[in-house]
Amino acid sequence: MRELVERQVGLGRSVTVNLRESPLGWLAARGLVDPRQVEAGERLRGDYETAQIAPGTTMRWDVVRVDGGGGDGLDPGLAQIAAKRRFDAAIAAVGPGLSDISWRVVCAGEALPVAEKGLGWPTRSGRLVLTLALDRLADHYRLR
Repeated sequence: MRELVERQVGLGRSVTVNLRESPLGWLAARGLVDPRQVEAGERLRGDYETAQIAPGTTMRWDVVRVDGGGGDGLDPGLAQIAAKRRFDAAIAAVGPGLSDISWRVVCAGEALPVAEKGLGWPTRSGRLVLTLALDRLADHYRLR
């Protein structure tokens, strides 16, 4: 898949879009969210993605340490459960009015206009609500 795609935006104008860039990364690159908000969003996305990984059902060929050292002590199934608990706690901390936009943009990777339309919100209201949600999320993670 090509990373850069040129898209028509009307009246003979076009923009180049990086398909591998997340909506949160796009906002950060343009200075529309601060580093604290980005870190909070990336933590949420990381837990979301870890929680979605199904446990392995085939033989594991990982190196097993005889001395018991290394790793975080969790097998993949327990890591998935722990990530799901962290994700649920973070979404609960964000609150019911803000968690929808957080999940859509940060976890599902929807662009802000698509998320606004899906939620039935006015155009250009999503960024303000998303920044409020990311601030709450950063407070939950105790980021400074």
